[in-house]
Amino acid sequence: MDHPTPTAGATHATFDELLQRHRGMVLKVANSYANGAENRADLAQEIAAQLWRAWPGYDPSRSFSTWMYRIALNTAISFLRGERQRRRHAVPLDERLHDLADERAVDHESDDRLRLLWRFMETLGALDRALLVLYLEERTTREIAEVLGLGESNVTTKISRLKQRIRDYAAPSATS
Repeated sequence: MDHPTPTAGATHATFDELLQRHRGMVLKVANSYANGAENRADLAQEIAAQLWRAWPGYDPSRSFSTWMYRIALNTAISFLRGERQRRRHAVPLDERLHDLADERAVDHESDDRLRLLWRFMETLGALDRALLVLYLEERTTREIAEVLGLGESNVTTKISRLKQRIRDYAAPSATS
């Protein structure tokens, strides 16, 4: 167990404390599934609301972070589906790229790699994106399998394929 678990009489304060402790995870999922500061904030708020709604059903015998990831990713995937419906009629401004353009940044190579990773993630379907987020979070194969409802061998295979896709995506084109 990676975190203290609430008792049956868990309070709002306990939930709030756990949410604050794992706030970075919520923001990371929101950043992975939403473009633009406003959409990311909306998604983070929706994730928090869904977590609160599900809180009474949380099973303390399970890992809190795994439970939280499952809800956050399901909420994000639903958000992404809704966002795709809205995008059909609009051309969004990718503010995330502007957010990364910090003039104080001295490591332009890291920024370029991060931008490449974000662009790659945007090409992925919802499940592969969730898989990559969890992998980048250094979650174990078992945790990823539990969060996504997959078998561990399936997770291992999918991660291996994702790594190859990233290499192919990042490789310079043979024609250039």
